[in-house]
Amino acid sequence: MKENNLRDKSFTFSVRGVNLCKYLISEKKEFLISKQVARSGTSVGAMVREAEHSESKKDFIHKLAIAQKEINETIYWLELLQATDYLKKEEFVNINKDAVELIKIITTIIKNTKANLITNH
Repeated sequence: MKENNLRDKSFTFSVRGVNLCKYLISEKKEFLISKQVARSGTSVGAMVREAEHSESKKDFIHKLAIAQKEINETIYWLELLQATDYLKKEEFVNINKDAVELIKIITTIIKNTKANLITNH
């Protein structure tokens, strides 16, 4: 159930990242950081999808760990956009809240899966 929640939330976040990129390019004429946000933000959802068909529990953990790194990187780019005034505080808070929620979900799933691996061996 949590994985499906993660799947939906990561896809929605990817859409937001692409739309943010389009907005930053067309309205703010920002071409560098916006593409980084789109790349790392969409990578989260892609890695979640890859994890759905992982070859083993260890592979599942590995793919989600990559998603965890990507969402953490996305948070960095969002913070940078806000610090350089490309995003207003309200815009930043809104999308950052979703990013932080994603990293918490991913971290919890990784921890629980690792704990299950240990108890099942």
